[in-house]
Formats: sequence, C-alpha cells, structure tokens
Amino acid sequence: MHVKFPTAVDNSLRFLKLKLLPKTLFFRTMLLIFIPLIVVQVVSIVAFFNGNWTRMGKRLSENLTSDMQMVIDYGAGSKSKVKTIADLAMKNWDMDVAFYSNQDKHQVLNKASKNNKLITGFLEESLKKKFPDSETNVYLSPDKDYVWVFVDTPKGLYRFITSSKNIFTTAVFGFVAWMVGTSLLLFLVAVLFLRIQVRSIADLAKFSEDFGKGIDTKEFKPYGSSEVRKAGLAFIKMKERIQRQISERTQMLAGVSHDLRTPLTRMKLQAEMMPDGQDKKDFIQDIAEMEKMLDGYLDFVSGEGGEKSTFVDMNELILSILNKFRNKNALIRYATNDQVSAIQGREQALKRALTNVISNAFDFGNTVAVKLESNNHRLEVSVEDDGPGIPVDKREDVFKAFYRIEGSRNKETGGVGLGLSIAKDVITSHGGKIELGDSSMGGLRVLISIPL
Repeated sequence: MHVKFPTAVDNSLRFLKLKLLPKTLFFRTMLLIFIPLIVVQVVSIVAFFNGNWTRMGKRLSENLTSDMQMVIDYGAGSKSKVKTIADLAMKNWDMDVAFYSNQDKHQVLNKASKNNKLITGFLEESLKKKFPDSETNVYLSPDKDYVWVFVDTPKGLYRFITSSKNIFTTAVFGFVAWMVGTSLLLFLVAVLFLRIQVRSIADLAKFSEDFGKGIDTKEFKPYGSSEVRKAGLAFIKMKERIQRQISERTQMLAGVSHDLRTPLTRMKLQAEMMPDGQDKKDFIQDIAEMEKMLDGYLDFVSGEGGEKSTFVDMNELILSILNKFRNKNALIRYATNDQVSAIQGREQALKRALTNVISNAFDFGNTVAVKLESNNHRLEVSVEDDGPGIPVDKREDVFKAFYRIEGSRNKETGGVGLGLSIAKDVITSHGGKIELGDSSMGGLRVLISIPL
C-alpha cells in the first residue's frame, strides 16, 4: 500500500531523506537496528522507573518517615526522652537523632548542604505528608553516603542522620547498566555480522565495476548470504557470456575484414592496370575511402575487448600522441601535473581515444592546448583549440556513429564520423565521461574525466 502525500509534503520528505538518511547500506541497516534498540531501552527504563523505582522509593521513604514520627511523638520536646529513644534508634535503625531547642536550632540549619532530587525526592514528599504542620528539609552529605533530615516542630528542631541506603538503592543503576551493557554487546555483534554481509556486497560491486573497466578479476569468489552468493554467481555467468560474445564477434569481424579486403585488393590491382586519367584517379580515391571507412567501422565495432588492463602513464601516453603532430603547422601547448598518478586501463584503447580527440583539434584549429591534471580522485584531460567549435545543439549528435556536422561522407572534409564515437565508447568503458564545451581560446573544449 502506497500512501500519497501532497506535493509539498512529499518534496519535504524527499529532502529530509536525502539529507538525513545515510548513503551506505551498512549505516542504513545499523540505523534500522539502532533506533528500535534505543526505543526499547528507553521504554524499558521509563517503565521501570515509573513502576519498580517509584514504588520502592516511596516504600523506603514512608518506612523512614514512620520511624522519625515515632521518635518525635515519643520525645514530645523533652531532651531526656529524646536521648533515650535516640539510643534505641542508633542501636536498631542505625539512625543518629538529635534535638535542638528553638533558641539553638538556627545555627544548626545554616550548616545544610545541597540535596539531590533523584535520591531525596520521595523522602521529601513523604515528610510533607507525615508532618504537614512542620517545616522539613532533606540534605545529602558531600559523599552522598548519608542523608540529613531536619524536622522543625513548634517544640524544637529534630535532626536525623541515617544512611542514604534507607531511601535509595543502587540496584536500579545495576539494572540500567545491565540493560545498556547487553544493548552494546548486541550492537557490537550486529556490527560484526553486518560488516561481513556488506563487505560481500561491496566486493561484488567492485568486481562489477572492474569488469566494466575491462579489468578481469578472476580470483573473485561470491560469499556472504545466499542471496548475495546467488547474485555473484549470476554476475559471473553473465560476465562469461559477455566475454564469449565479444570473442565470437571479434572473430566474425576478423573474417569479415579479410573477406572485404580481398576484393578491395583486386580492385587496387585492376586500377593500376587502367590507363592514366581522371577516371583512374577517382577510382583509386574511392577505393582508399572505402578502406578508410572499413577500418573505422571495424575499430568502432570490435572495440578493445581482447586487450588486457594495465597501469598506464597518461603523461607519457599524451606526449607520444603529441609527438606525431609536431610537423603540423599548429602551435602546441601542453601542461601536466607531476602528481597525477597512472591509471589502470587498456593502453591501446586509451591511446586511440585521445588520438581521435587531439587529431580533431589539429584538423580544425591553429593552436591546440592539452592539459593533464587530477581533481577529486579523477584524472582529467582537457583538449582545447581555436577552431570554429561545435554548435551547442550538435554536441550530443557528434557522438553518434557516422554522424558528421556537414552531413557528408567526403573524405576531404574529415573522417567517416566515428572518431568521437570510438573515444566516448573507450572512455565510458573505463568508468569515465567525455564532455564538450566552449574553449577560452574561442573554439572547442573536450574534457575527459576518468576515475583514478
């Protein structure tokens, strides 16, 4: 059953969910365990205090005030009688009793110390009920081991000193400590078991991410709960099927390439035997364009499925690409960061992607600026030129296969429209992204971002 809230309420709940709810599965699950645990503990402690604690505290306080009332009633303001019953109170109840006349009581009251409502609250209420016509005060000793009770009657002041255990028991703290201790133990066990389950899911996610980047982690073995193991086994089978399909496709395309190149080679030989003239020149150009289109198509479709993933020094890779364009009539600017780390990827695939991007910059610009840096655990390569750029409404279309802005397939105006498609496919397979923007030099800016 789904409860539909008004739009404003639903947006507020979604905002609170994004801001307050933890992002990871581990902390979300711990939140599901921790909140009910806290609620149960709080409810149990409150129920205990409202029941056992209150009932026990009131009973102890009433017993103590009854003893004090008996002393006051028997003493009746007489020092001799108070002395007699005080000896009995000390012997039987471990309670020190003293009596002060109205003339002497003020100097005794000035020596009182601060009390604690948690310990003396019930006693204070019981004293007010037992002695409604007298002024009563309760104080604790600094070490909280003894409680001082003053009952100011019309005949004089009675001072009682007794152990705080007569009105308060530390068993309640033992009960609270036991509940908190068992809760912490339960929480610790839950954390240990949950970490194992979450680690299995995290390893599966890492294995999936590596496979998406072309990293073949063969030592991965599913573990954890039966659902996680089942998901891991399903992913391994899916990975094997994908690798088998890539291998079969690569073999098929290799055969297609061989079959197509054979007639093209024969056509080249026939063209060489033709008499010189414009027809021969056009025929040879058509054959060259067909070979170029065939190479580009095969590069785009076959990808780099068979290439192993290694650590690639991106600085050296970019320098090797730029060296190929040194003889171009263009100004080259290159800036790098010495702290940029090598990334794990397929070197030839990355080289092909960057070559396509940098080659486009040299084809359309007179000044090319390449920059390599790291930002937020990502390696960024920016390629800028001062050429005509690409219109904003065309920047998504240029990544489509065989798409060209001028809408032609003329080899004189560029390639076959697969350069940026191949570049995007390679960068995406490495977990990165490629974006087009405006260059500060007036042309196009291509930003490639790959996680380190």
